[in-house]
Amino acid sequence: MSVLEALILALVEGLTEFLPISSTAHLLFAEHLLGITPTDYVKMFTVSIQFGAILAVVVVYRQRFFIQSSWTFYKLLVLSVIPALVLGKLFDEKIEAVFEKPLIVAVVLILGGAILLCVDRIFSHQNPASDKDISLRKGVLIGFWQCLAMMPGVSRSAASIVGGLQQGLSRKAAAEFSFFLAVPTMASVAFYSLMLKNWEVHGEVMKGYEMVLDSNHNTMIFLLGNVASFAVAFLAVKTFIGFLQRYGFKIWGIYRMVVGLILVFIFLNYPSDLKSRKADQTTTSVYLP
Repeated sequence: MSVLEALILALVEGLTEFLPISSTAHLLFAEHLLGITPTDYVKMFTVSIQFGAILAVVVVYRQRFFIQSSWTFYKLLVLSVIPALVLGKLFDEKIEAVFEKPLIVAVVLILGGAILLCVDRIFSHQNPASDKDISLRKGVLIGFWQCLAMMPGVSRSAASIVGGLQQGLSRKAAAEFSFFLAVPTMASVAFYSLMLKNWEVHGEVMKGYEMVLDSNHNTMIFLLGNVASFAVAFLAVKTFIGFLQRYGFKIWGIYRMVVGLILVFIFLNYPSDLKSRKADQTTTSVYLP
């Protein structure tokens, strides 16, 4: 993977991770357009650059995480992330199998878009609560909603925000809690990818960090990828709340359906290319929101 390809994937990850449009689908789209074979190294890279996106949330909301933080806030995040970690581990092989069927991911992207078209109307009559009203029970239930994103194409952000709305939160509170919940969720997945998971590179089993340190090139694109992911995610997080409050979910639903249809067209019209790429793909199991 070249430096330019790594930067493009990092920009896609940072831009789409916190928007309700599915980073997984967009990364698959980007890899297809760039002609990148989804090897274990590429998969590890796309997961590990989430560190940059995580840092963006912590920086934007540094007062909430450090200055105005409390043990109740941290306990809420820890308990809320448990459903995704447990179910993600139990079903990781089944989740991974879907990655080999990108057409399914495109269809899920479209279906999710159709649902987002209805979200504003469904939750228009409730009396929205603030983030201060998120009890442990509500947090855990939102955590279960987040588990829907284990199906590639759903979007972790969309699932958790809709879950927050279902629990009576305002758009702003639901989106912000989705950001907060992303930190332990993505940090756990990225840590597992780098430090614990066994990957295969040229027939040799390696940890993620060993692949990063295997060459100066790998180290450089890892660092550049996280910097790029941080920069774009920082802008996305800073602007998304205001955009969501002003325009709601309809525009995101339309966007998802348009992109999903484009993906369906590509995957149906270039099946031979997909098969050649899958032939080079090594089976892995990583829960990527």
